[in-house]
Amino acid sequence: MKSQIAKLVSTALDALESEGVIDAGMRRQPVIERTRDASHGDFATNAAMVNVKAAGMKPRDLAEKIVAALPDDPRVEQVEIAGPGFINFHLSASAYHAVVPEILRLAHDYGRSDLGRGKKVQVEFVSANPTGPLHVGHGRGAAYGAVVADLLAAVGFEVHREYYVNDAGRQMNILAASVWLRYLELAGEELTFPSNGYKGDYVWDIAATLHREHGDDYRFDADTVFKDVPPDEPAGGDKEQHIDALIERCKSLLGDNRYRYVFELALNTILDDIRDDLEKFGVVYEQWYSERGLVESGAVNKAIDRLRDAGYLYEKEGAWWFRSTDFGDEKDRVVVRDNGQTTYFASDIAYHMDKLERGFDRVIDVWGADHHGYVPRVKAALKALGDDADKLDVLLVQFAILYRNGEKLAMSTRSGEFVTLRQLRREVGRDAARFFYVMRKCEQHLDFDLDLAKSQSSDNPVYYVQYAHARICAVLRQAAEKGLDIEPSEGVANLERLTETHELALLNSLSRYPEVVEAAALNEEPHQLTHYLRDLANDLHTYYNAHQFLVDDAALRDARVKLILATREVLRNGLNLIGVSAPESM
Repeated sequence: MKSQIAKLVSTALDALESEGVIDAGMRRQPVIERTRDASHGDFATNAAMVNVKAAGMKPRDLAEKIVAALPDDPRVEQVEIAGPGFINFHLSASAYHAVVPEILRLAHDYGRSDLGRGKKVQVEFVSANPTGPLHVGHGRGAAYGAVVADLLAAVGFEVHREYYVNDAGRQMNILAASVWLRYLELAGEELTFPSNGYKGDYVWDIAATLHREHGDDYRFDADTVFKDVPPDEPAGGDKEQHIDALIERCKSLLGDNRYRYVFELALNTILDDIRDDLEKFGVVYEQWYSERGLVESGAVNKAIDRLRDAGYLYEKEGAWWFRSTDFGDEKDRVVVRDNGQTTYFASDIAYHMDKLERGFDRVIDVWGADHHGYVPRVKAALKALGDDADKLDVLLVQFAILYRNGEKLAMSTRSGEFVTLRQLRREVGRDAARFFYVMRKCEQHLDFDLDLAKSQSSDNPVYYVQYAHARICAVLRQAAEKGLDIEPSEGVANLERLTETHELALLNSLSRYPEVVEAAALNEEPHQLTHYLRDLANDLHTYYNAHQFLVDDAALRDARVKLILATREVLRNGLNLIGVSAPESM
């Protein structure tokens, strides 16, 4: 409906432009929006107010000319000018009736559009270090990124979903050393595990695989391993120096081939687990992009050379620094350490350079909120490279806090004590997890009530929406049991019988769905869709509780069945975009 009103207004403005009333070079695009007060009609536009300069006349005078130039349309019952020059449109009942056969005809495609046709968008999300299983914080980023990507695809963008695998660098070396040390313990060595190592049970599991398949082949006595290693933090030393020394000892004792085997075993075991976990969460990617592959391709050195050639790098105390303060960052950043090693930041610069070189019109990064300080420096680097930093959009997702029986669950990733995404899925189910994760704006904290997510009550939003779909399916089964013919009639036949307040509310809600999908996609706000679905479910439940559908009056029965069939389709389409099932019985 909104697009139809927009076409009418555009046609009127075109006519005034051709008549010389409006200067084509100064013409501005108007806003079409639903009115908040039904007495003001269904839609309103500011077309006259934004084009007063282009027309050189008062807004109300221009509004009158726009109204006069509007094409006749049977769906528009009345047009009026309000206030300083707003134009209000009152739609006919037939305009709303026409929505029902449109939904039934388009089915899965209702709400989809080609708004983004011809534009390529990359959405990179989760991208957790493969140093352990995904936890519930990663789960929110996974759900959010997946729905943003699906919404953009629904409105016509060509979407490329990507996971950036941090398979190079210090954290992976810490993981490999942690696995090897646990292996030594399984082989019978007594040692004090480093305070900065990875302590989760999954490390024991990988170590057990290594021990089971290779026995004592990788074993060295603990005295040899820890000889001359700087003390750990509990012993009054520096935990970073301690773990770095253990990594070097691990490499020197095992040699390149055996160390690489432990490294790859740890990486691939965890990466396979992450991939499996996400697939079962309904999250799939077009590409898993390796940081190591990025480095080996020469892209990191290429990015550094481009920055150096552009005059944005300088050498200080043996390290190379990027002049990010030239672009508003709080301080300059190291890209090459004094030992010649490139930094994580250097890899990130190269990765984003590569993204834009791949021809994406828009690049969306979904990061944890703790990375907020990282945004300006990445954008600064893109500007320094001569790229368009405005193509990068970073969405910061706040952590999810779990509650059970009203009590906040303690979480500590460092100690290995955290709730994994897999555990959450098993406890509340994929549907509840996906829905709950996107109910709020990403920048808002999310209190995830486990008890509510499992409850079968109207207070549980996902249950409430799914139950609306199941209720409609139940009506259709009842009709079959009674032998009633409920094959819907063609077009708008009998829909004029829908005059009850609850029916008009449903028709209005159904007509809004394409606008909600478009707004949720363009604003990267999945919560707009969850809120809409809750409102639509409420309209259905209210209607269900107040009226009978399988009435003796065949024409009225046909109208009501068509209405609930359309509602079922929209509920199903919306749930599908969120990655939630639409059960036929509950």
